[in-house]
Amino acid sequence: MSESSENRAARYRAGIDDASESEAAETPKRGRRPEDQVLWVDHQIRQAMERGDFDDLPGAGKPIPHIDTASRPNWWLEQFVEREQITGVLPEALQLRKDDAALDAELDTVASEAEVRRRLEEFNARIVAARRQLLGGPPVITALRDVEDEVAAWRERRRR
Repeated sequence: MSESSENRAARYRAGIDDASESEAAETPKRGRRPEDQVLWVDHQIRQAMERGDFDDLPGAGKPIPHIDTASRPNWWLEQFVEREQITGVLPEALQLRKDDAALDAELDTVASEAEVRRRLEEFNARIVAARRQLLGGPPVITALRDVEDEVAAWRERRRR
């Protein structure tokens, strides 16, 4: 027997449509308040937890990797290189950062002040050239080194 149009309209307003009662209980009804939807979502999550749907997920109980990413401007690029295991030649901006981090240790192996100055001037020239290139890639944020300050720091390290 066909359902009357008044009954269909009442079911529609109630959010039941033509679906079965059990299906209607599983899905949020139309026109519900956001608070009711939040409760429904929480209920669904609790049910999934009881079923064990979240057990044995990868990374469970481990710290979130790369949580300190806000302090590093190109964290996404570092993660990409690590995740994809990319090796080979780095973009000049990244190579400069790597070389900048190792420059003091490299200068400590040099015996003459003239050689220290030459290496610092060469490093600064690489930074300037990288800033002028138009090939794209990550930005060059490596600062130029003040040659006189660096030579003084080199002398102090050698004295110690």
